Amino acid sequence: MKNNELGSQVAAAVRACQAKKAEDIRVLQLDAQASGFTDYFLLCSGANPRQVQAISDEVDQKLSALGANPKHIEGYNQAEWVLMDYVDFVVHIFSQNARKFYDLERLWKTATPRELADLEKPVRKPSAAKTTPAGKSPRKSAKSAPRKRASAKSSQKSS
Repeated sequence: MKNNELGSQVAAAVRACQAKKAEDIRVLQLDAQASGFTDYFLLCSGANPRQVQAISDEVDQKLSALGANPKHIEGYNQAEWVLMDYVDFVVHIFSQNARKFYDLERLWKTATPRELADLEKPVRKPSAAKTTPAGKSPRKSAKSAPRKRASAKSSQKSS
């Protein structure tokens, strides 16, 4: 998946959590060496089981509208910890007690926290080095030192 598309999907999930008043929303970008199974974790909390399920439903609805469907959902019925696996990112929706108990932020402390604005920025392509046409040398930006010229008088004396 392209980084722009992934970022926009995670951002849509964050907005869905915000729409249902999720608490303590965090996005963690996982280190590629530490985690080979996903790129991002989205963590949030709900105040009660109904809110946890409502947040899960909203995330599912918003991402389905973008064409992203979870590969797996766990914990929906118990609503203590709902895990929604979208392969490139995983949404974790906790009850407040489960969030404190499992403390994923501590377990994944090497992950880089991301803000919503970071996710919505387009990924820049590295600019190519400027090339010159074959056979031409690039112009120098700084002026070169002036050359000393032989004065007409000194050239006449030597003849």
